[in-house]
Amino acid sequence: MQLLAGDIGGTNSRLAIYQTGPDAGLELVTEKDFASAEFDGLEAIIAEFLQQSGAEVERAAFGVPGPVRNGQCTTTKFHWQLSAKSINARFGFAATHLLNDLEANAWGIDRLKDEQMVLLQAGDPDAQGNRSIVSAGTGLGEAGLFWDGHQHIPFATEGGHSDFSPSTPLEFALFEHLTKQHGHVSWERLVCGPGLETIHDFLRQHRKAPAPAWLKQVMREQGSAAAISNAALTKQDEICDQALDLFVRLYGREVGNHALKIMATGGVYLGGGIAPKLIDRLRQGAFIEAFLDKGRMQELMASMPVRIILNQRTALLGVAHFAATMSL
Repeated sequence: MQLLAGDIGGTNSRLAIYQTGPDAGLELVTEKDFASAEFDGLEAIIAEFLQQSGAEVERAAFGVPGPVRNGQCTTTKFHWQLSAKSINARFGFAATHLLNDLEANAWGIDRLKDEQMVLLQAGDPDAQGNRSIVSAGTGLGEAGLFWDGHQHIPFATEGGHSDFSPSTPLEFALFEHLTKQHGHVSWERLVCGPGLETIHDFLRQHRKAPAPAWLKQVMREQGSAAAISNAALTKQDEICDQALDLFVRLYGREVGNHALKIMATGGVYLGGGIAPKLIDRLRQGAFIEAFLDKGRMQELMASMPVRIILNQRTALLGVAHFAATMSL
């Protein structure tokens, strides 16, 4: 049986055909990336991919950036209207599943090999229980995996949109700055690629230290978040370094918040595109220090293994695995 799997994003959408057998094993047949902005919706991407591949698909599953309710989703960033029922009707699949993109990542975790992850905190060697996955990229996604005593069952959340909670005078100043602009300030405002830019811009104003001309040029060439990150990692600019430090601390704190709320004693996973690029910085201590800083719960937090996911196809593997499991 052939399955269609998709990892849908605001910048790129990756589709793949997998062949599966009775044991739900997966074999990649073909895969292609599409620039999302060049299409008016997911169905247009599916139509082009199926025409190019010539595949005869029985079932499909897609990880999508937004809350999924009753098989429908309006994507958070670019406002596509998605419907599993509509996809089925157009393409004649036996079943189509829409999953929140972080839920899709959660389904992919058990498909990963040890070398596709980096350990940040060893935690308890016999760790067992619920798991947490938090991904910073274009936005901030959060999901969990409930341990029922025999297996992990992924579930979606929209925790990245919960209220940001400042804890230092500098963070309160940042909070007030963003409140004037946006009203509600979520963790996603800060812990994502655009969030690093937001922190950097705030610090420039707060420290009264305008960006130097060379940095502005690099921002135009590489993109602001990449330029800020690179300038920080190479110690070329003090404000960039401070911005990345605050970003890492906020990331660690919110990952700890999510892990604590769902009692993720079975492990914590960092997905998304940012963490693999900041491995050395995340290892320097500020991230784990912020992760552990939960008062009387610090010992519990120290028992949780924390890993960075390196495989950027985890969500694609996850939705394929989900579709194969649902077909059994």
